[in-house]
Amino acid sequence: MEFFHHLASGFAVALTPENVLFALIGVVLGTAIGVLPGLGPPATIALLLPATYTISATSAVIMLAGIFYGAMYGGSTTSILLNIPGEAASVVTCLDGYVMARLGRAGPALGISAIASFIAGTLSVLGLSLLAQPLAAFALRFGPPEYFALILMGLMMAVYLSESSVLKGLISAALGLLLGTVGLDPVQGAERFTLGHPKMTDGFNFVVVAMGLFGIAEVLRNLEAPEAREILRTSLRGLLPTREDWRRCWASVARGSLLGFFIGVLPGGGSIVSSFVAYAVEKRVSKTPERFGRGAIEGVAAPEAANNAAAGSSFIPLLTLGIPGNASIAMIFVALMVHGIRPGPLLIQEHPDLFWSVVASMYLGNLLLLGLNLPLIGLWVRLLDLPYRFLAVLVVVICIVGAYSVNNSVFDVGTMVAFGVVGFLMRKLGFPPAPMVLALILGPQLERTLQQSLIAARGNPLVFFQRPISAILIGVSALVALLPAVRWAVRRQGSAPGAAVGVR
Repeated sequence: MEFFHHLASGFAVALTPENVLFALIGVVLGTAIGVLPGLGPPATIALLLPATYTISATSAVIMLAGIFYGAMYGGSTTSILLNIPGEAASVVTCLDGYVMARLGRAGPALGISAIASFIAGTLSVLGLSLLAQPLAAFALRFGPPEYFALILMGLMMAVYLSESSVLKGLISAALGLLLGTVGLDPVQGAERFTLGHPKMTDGFNFVVVAMGLFGIAEVLRNLEAPEAREILRTSLRGLLPTREDWRRCWASVARGSLLGFFIGVLPGGGSIVSSFVAYAVEKRVSKTPERFGRGAIEGVAAPEAANNAAAGSSFIPLLTLGIPGNASIAMIFVALMVHGIRPGPLLIQEHPDLFWSVVASMYLGNLLLLGLNLPLIGLWVRLLDLPYRFLAVLVVVICIVGAYSVNNSVFDVGTMVAFGVVGFLMRKLGFPPAPMVLALILGPQLERTLQQSLIAARGNPLVFFQRPISAILIGVSALVALLPAVRWAVRRQGSAPGAAVGVR
């Protein structure tokens, strides 16, 4: 009964005209960003962070969350009609969605994508509602050693599950940790790496860095590539899947929702990994795996369910442990911090109205997205005709205004441009920016909990192994770090001369 009481109070806040408006703005922007290739939710949330300073924390998180999970819905449109993923999590949808469109079944492909997204998103929010409080209660047992080990594991998982190589992910995370040390030492108060510049004593402002890494860098990357979009003009009639389509898809939607939910809880797991895993599982369990890649509707339903389920469940570590698992969630983490709210185990106790209203808004947001994506698909298709050069100018202007408005400083604008160039070069060289962003946010917390743990233990590093929870988490981190080396050794042993013929 207590659960329903809290949820009812959350709906009472979420259904106020102001919060409904912000939820609608969020999901509309998210869908549009998902449809338009080349921007993505991290960049969009970074651009809009300065705009949330003047509204309440609840309204800000409702809008930013709507952008995040709304982009999962919109990304399938370009995957199906252009064979270009509007959002990275929709890459797998291209494999069968575009083939279905070429076979004249664009309508059912878009329809099953929207319906699977709605089902998975709703189930994921239900899981968030049920699991958040028990997990937060468990996390209250954590001390500095446990938090140090948890943050370390989160960073290692983010590196291991990133889209690039583990080595490049580690380098990116290490750079983020170094950037996080710029400013004042949290214990002694001494200046570090400020180069004598007074504006560097506060460290790098995350909002400015994020707008450069995701906004400016994406503009540079997309302007470099030739703009060649060929929209598949096909009939969008018959958006509702047939009975045969449902017979093939219902189990795929269920499996994708379950996989996406559990993978989304992992730091670094997120929507991209879950969609690939869901597609691979469907192909493995199918009695006719040869259909995949040739227009199998299950190949659209499963990854779309998985990436939307992961989008919802990725809020669990943020709201209960204070650990952002991906770049988009990291932006929402910063939005909460800007409003003086610290995500973590005490958030549900100290700010129950915010937590339950955000949860309720996600139920509402999924309903709004279902209504937006099915009747308005024709409008989203027309949006694809917008030349990217116009969008690029708008993004750059918003970035400059947003960076300046953080501290009314031209120095921040220059910092943003510098990080834009860094982000562009990272993408050119194959280094993922997400681990660097997460390390920049989590680095100060990692350093603070390390210092607190060692001070309390009088400098004894064994304190991390004397406490069961921290020992287990550090063990998991070590295992994740060693996995690439183990796999390399196994592959090398398997390819060694004589291995295949059983030389004794």
